[in-house]
Amino acid sequence: MADEILLTAEAYHKKLEELEYLRTKGRDEIAERIKEARSFGDLSENSEYDEALNDQAKMEEKISQLESVIKKAKILDENDISTENIHVGSKVKIRDVDYDEIEEYKILGESQANPDEGIISDQSAVGKALIGNKVGDIVKVNLPNGNVISFEVLEISK
Repeated sequence: MADEILLTAEAYHKKLEELEYLRTKGRDEIAERIKEARSFGDLSENSEYDEALNDQAKMEEKISQLESVIKKAKILDENDISTENIHVGSKVKIRDVDYDEIEEYKILGESQANPDEGIISDQSAVGKALIGNKVGDIVKVNLPNGNVISFEVLEISK
């Protein structure tokens, strides 16, 4: 499946839980807000009503996005992750060659990327460049701003 989205089992279950919450309690809460806002009278000048409708539209869009991700999800079996070369699901320790700084990342699908937590997308410049490399390799990364940075792969783990 060309459009598959790689997720860990944990991330997949979190998305299922969020979808279930939005479909049930989330929709109920919005419906209650809309009902309450309607009770205020004239809908043409009712900002609470407009805000509730906007929130409802945003929530329905989020539900649609989650349904799409879940439908396209492929769950990574962490037991199948090799430590010989880098691929989606790998944890890597790399050294910035220019600044001699060590960084650690986990490479996952786009929907799980969170650079603040050390999780990068397999579609990011660094993620794409690292995929397929082995310990000891020097990887040159072409950044979107035109700069090139180099990393040495120090360690690959699950």
